[in-house]
Amino acid sequence: MMAFMCSARPPPQLIVQPKVGESLRGLRGLASRNGGGEFPPFLPQEVENIRDTYARNLAQRIVRLPVQIGSSESCIMSSCVKPLIQSEINPVVLLHCFDSSCLEWRCAYPLLEEAGLEAWAVDILGWGFSDLEMLPSCNVASKRDHLYQVKKMVLINASVYAEGTGNMAKLPKIIAYAGVSLLKSMPLRFYANILAFNGISLATTLDWTNVGRLHSLMPWWEDATVSFMKSGGYNVKAQIKQVKQKALVICGEHDQIVSYKQTMRLYCELPNSMMRLISDCGHLPHVEKPNSVAKLIADFAYFDCC
Repeated sequence: MMAFMCSARPPPQLIVQPKVGESLRGLRGLASRNGGGEFPPFLPQEVENIRDTYARNLAQRIVRLPVQIGSSESCIMSSCVKPLIQSEINPVVLLHCFDSSCLEWRCAYPLLEEAGLEAWAVDILGWGFSDLEMLPSCNVASKRDHLYQVKKMVLINASVYAEGTGNMAKLPKIIAYAGVSLLKSMPLRFYANILAFNGISLATTLDWTNVGRLHSLMPWWEDATVSFMKSGGYNVKAQIKQVKQKALVICGEHDQIVSYKQTMRLYCELPNSMMRLISDCGHLPHVEKPNSVAKLIADFAYFDCC
């Protein structure tokens, strides 16, 4: 599921048990310690092989900030892209889709900044580039604790009707790890990119495969993915009609991963939603058509319309 959220408070990944009334100002101070121009040292060295200018620029801006989850006294250094500006409206939290990273927002992020939005591109627990060497639980509950309280949301080609990981949750660990190793393999990721994008060149497909696969080269990725798989995954279809927040549903015209029928069902079941179709576009319109998506998001954030 790909979600964009306009948060009523600072994104939970970026706070350490804030006191009442605490804002993003303290976090801006923490984030400002990381300078630009070079890749952060915690990224896999394969980042140097990426040619996409937008991906390289955004990767240089990734920082880690301490996050305290639940009642635990220890912190996880969680990865995100910090905003350069302070907006007059609520901060915008950008979430990537399943098994991905904040680099998914590489094309749309600078456009959202140009629109004056205070955007935080956040890596969901267990994916992205956080420091998980202590191997915390990366099940559904832990991922949920890593996020909280949104005011509005934008769902982009959201896959919300899958019933978790199904029988994969019952697999013996040795088989689960074998499957996860296949999941990060270059051929499978390359094929996924062919499905995800609409008519891009072979060279671009290869480069974007490297971008989308980069987080899977983190040393903890296999353990975190197996933890999520064994937890049963997400099963939220029974809760869709309970969503009270305003929602914008965005759909790519040629999405080969989430069907138009499923997107229409989501739009109809969300009580307070609107829907927009991005033409000539596949599963990731914020990569293929960033100008269109950024405008829709900005208009929705500022004016409740698009």
